[in-house]
Amino acid sequence: MASFKCLCPCSLPRDVASFSQGNRSGALKKLPVQAGKVQPRFRPSFACYASSKDRSETEQEETAAGMNRRQAVAMSLAAILSSAVPPLEANAETAGAMDLVQAEPTATTAVQVDEINAYSYLYPTAADVDGSPFNFKWVQSRKPERYSSAAPLAPDARQRIVSERIDFRNNLVVSVSVGPPNFTFLKSTETADWDAKDVARSVLADKSTARMTTGQRVAEISILNSRTGEKEGTRYWYYEYLTQKSPTVTQKGLDVYRHSIAVTAERDGYLYSLNASTLDTSWEKLSPALKQTVSSFQLVPVTDEYVPPFKDPWRFW
Repeated sequence: MASFKCLCPCSLPRDVASFSQGNRSGALKKLPVQAGKVQPRFRPSFACYASSKDRSETEQEETAAGMNRRQAVAMSLAAILSSAVPPLEANAETAGAMDLVQAEPTATTAVQVDEINAYSYLYPTAADVDGSPFNFKWVQSRKPERYSSAAPLAPDARQRIVSERIDFRNNLVVSVSVGPPNFTFLKSTETADWDAKDVARSVLADKSTARMTTGQRVAEISILNSRTGEKEGTRYWYYEYLTQKSPTVTQKGLDVYRHSIAVTAERDGYLYSLNASTLDTSWEKLSPALKQTVSSFQLVPVTDEYVPPFKDPWRFW
């Protein structure tokens, strides 16, 4: 923010200096003058002529510029994210990989832009489900926050939730987590060599809340589908998986599964993952809207508010 600093009152007599500081906006007009000139004892620098009004106008212009920048980012993202889905590469890991993306909009959406972590996505607000209107009831359970203060997903605190929204009525969760790669599964440091299924294993192994070995964590998860895509020069890995969960009020018994679809991208040596999930019994009717959300996820250009995960890891605010 531009600002001005008056350098001259320090050399003025006490009565003139205090008067100038107390009435900065009109001080120059009220200082004693002779024949229309400033007295020789007071030779103001250019900074003295910057009144509080000038500074207020400068601050207002900068604030307006910042607001316009954010509005422009949000509007451009909404247009970009609702456009074409990234192309499927020839080395897709499974034959059904196209099922992971939603090429055509199926739901009314709103845009989420997180400038702290520099990503965005669209989440559904209404859709047509089985020929009837369906409204989503989202609650933002975790507002966007920096990696150092985010909630850990596992005892080792590698993978952390940086934002989350929940629809309790429909048992839906959309969350974004950040964490370092798990090189138990990713054998190369070159992202171009990473297989989508290995990326999925890397992320999911660090998301388990149970205290168990890495192999046990992966065993409780069934990866159904995976693919690799690219948007605007950034590589994205898409995957679909099932996890067995405890019985719920609406679904009892031991065969309770949560069906999830996710996407991961890498930046600054960390993996950014969006995960959308619901009960397996609701997957068929709600999956088009969730696929649209996953397809829209992308890393965006960083701003001054961006905080990389490796910065100030000791801070919790």
